[in-house]
Parts: sequence; C-alpha cells; structure tokens
Amino acid sequence: MKSPGLKETASSAAERRLILVVEDDEEIRSLISKYLSDHGFMVMVAQDGKQMDEVLASAQVDLIVLDVNLPDEDGFSICMRLRNAGSPPLIMLTARGEDTDRILGIELGADDYLVKPFVPRELLARIGAVLRRTAPDIEPTQKIDAYCFAGFLLDPSARRLLGPTGVRVILTSAEFDLLLTFCRNPGKVFSRDELKATSTTERSVDILISRLRQKIENDPRDPAHIQTVRSIGYAFTAKVSVQ
Repeated sequence: MKSPGLKETASSAAERRLILVVEDDEEIRSLISKYLSDHGFMVMVAQDGKQMDEVLASAQVDLIVLDVNLPDEDGFSICMRLRNAGSPPLIMLTARGEDTDRILGIELGADDYLVKPFVPRELLARIGAVLRRTAPDIEPTQKIDAYCFAGFLLDPSARRLLGPTGVRVILTSAEFDLLLTFCRNPGKVFSRDELKATSTTERSVDILISRLRQKIENDPRDPAHIQTVRSIGYAFTAKVSVQ
C-alpha cells in the first residue's frame, strides 16, 4: 500500500495551496495529482479513508477532492464525518451522476460535485472557485472583527460561528458563505439566482437554507431569522451589529 505522498512544483510554497486527493484508482489519482501540481498546487494523495485521516492529522489541508466509491468507507460517509468535525472545503468526485447522488452530496456538506469522466481543467476551475469563496475576508476600508445577531457571533477572519453559549457551531464552507452574505446585508431580499454564488444550483440554495436554519433557528419550521419571501427568495431579518 502506498503511503500518502507530497508533490512539489517550482512555485513558491508561500503562494501555493495544499490539495488532498482521496481516490482509490491509481491512474486517476496520479492524473489529478500531476495536473494540479503542474498548475502550482501542492498535492497530497490518499487511496482510502484511513490514509486520508493520517494526512489530515499531520498537514494543514486547504481543500479535499474526495471520491465517492472508496474501498473502506464510502465518500458520503466520509463527507458527513468531516463536516461534523469542521473540515476544509470539499469537492466530491464520482462516477455517480444521478441528481439524487449530487443532491445527497450537497446535503451532506460538499462544496461542489464533479462527475467522472471529467476534464482536468474543469476540476482546476472548480477548485479555484471554491478556494476563492472560502478565502478569509480582507476588508480594506472597514475592519470588521465579527457580526453579531441573536446571541451568535460570526467571525469572518477565522471563518467560525459561535453560538449564544460560546460553543462553536460547525458550518460547511457554503453555509458559512451564505450566512456571511446575509449578515452583510440584513433585511435585503435575495433571489435564488443571487444566492447561487454560494451554491451550485437553485435547488441546492434551498438545501443550504434548510441546513442553516437547523443550526441558527430555535424552531427551523417557524424561522425567526431567515425568512422565505414568496416567489422571490429569502431575507435575513435578524438585527445585526458589528464589532
């Protein structure tokens, strides 16, 4: 069994991001690793969930490319446990192209979903898009340390949400981006099209809203903060202050 390996390129390490590719097919794993390395990324590889855990315990990974069909633990199960632990951004890579599988991946917390066979350039573009969405915010004109609403504290620089009791609320990257958009624009009515910047499809926007309500609403069935605006989209009606 191959141990996880690191591929270096000539680019400056300070400018590169570390991508973990979890894929049991050696040919696909090598192809992705070489392509991403050639485009300036550092790449570590794992062929199953066990090797993935070893890498995550020893390295600061910026993004995970995760295959669904793995030999020991399937990608959906891995995605769920990683999200519960607050993992890096995650793109699922799989031969399953059915809508139900794609929606399941998004519901479990994947930031994007790419179906095999794929063009490596598309994977590269999706990785770049996810990394840009999840990059720490830089606010040159006004330094905002945190947004506060209903006892919650949303910290853009640390990309974390603390609940009223001070306990961290685990959010996926897409959930965090959606909540940050709402906190920056309290009271604004967003169409689903406008919220697609934090998602991939109109349906997945609704899924993200549902998941976010589960985490910040006292009663998700009767939400007080994220209101549905019929025939349009959603509005964040909580009172927001900044620190």
